[in-house]
Amino acid sequence: MSNSNTLFPELNKIVSLFDFQNITADRKQTLQSLIDFIQSKFNVNLEIRLNFICTHNSRRSHLSQVWAQTAAYYFDINNVFCYSGGTEATALFPKVVETLKESGFLIEVLSEGSNPIYAIKYATTQYPVIGFSKKYDNDFNPEDDFAAIMTCSQADEGCPFIIGAEKRIPVTFEDPKAFDNTPLQTEKYQERSLQIATEMFYVFSEIKK
Repeated sequence: MSNSNTLFPELNKIVSLFDFQNITADRKQTLQSLIDFIQSKFNVNLEIRLNFICTHNSRRSHLSQVWAQTAAYYFDINNVFCYSGGTEATALFPKVVETLKESGFLIEVLSEGSNPIYAIKYATTQYPVIGFSKKYDNDFNPEDDFAAIMTCSQADEGCPFIIGAEKRIPVTFEDPKAFDNTPLQTEKYQERSLQIATEMFYVFSEIKK
């Protein structure tokens, strides 16, 4: 059972092309801790709170948050609440917004300034993900009973302790920032976004109902 028919059409088209065979056995092993956490909460009908954490909460953590929330909806796994945060606040990098738009998300700017706030929608019937840069312990995020998913090695190494986290799960990704201001920027952001998307969809596809 999936909610594929209510995802935005362009987004649904991209999701239909995901191939879990492209995820290596080692990587699947890395993702298993996240699958186990979600399954354990799902089995007893508890809220599943996932806080994706990176240093600046500007790129990988937002991509992970948005794709994970979309995947949970797609596979009809209820009570999933995805968040993101950093060890410091900066701004959601504009290229991330552009990359998500290109994948078929509907994005509206709610407020501008040095740290803009975006509403990121994946389906007509669902609330948008609210995207802006914040510290992981911001009031917008859960205080306890959440999994802290470390999406970059710097945050994983630099944050030995995440207050309130029930479980800490490293699922790190290469930073597309390395390609900023180069001819490969668009391609590399798309590549990282699709890797994160494929892995998040794999995670939720593994949840046994």
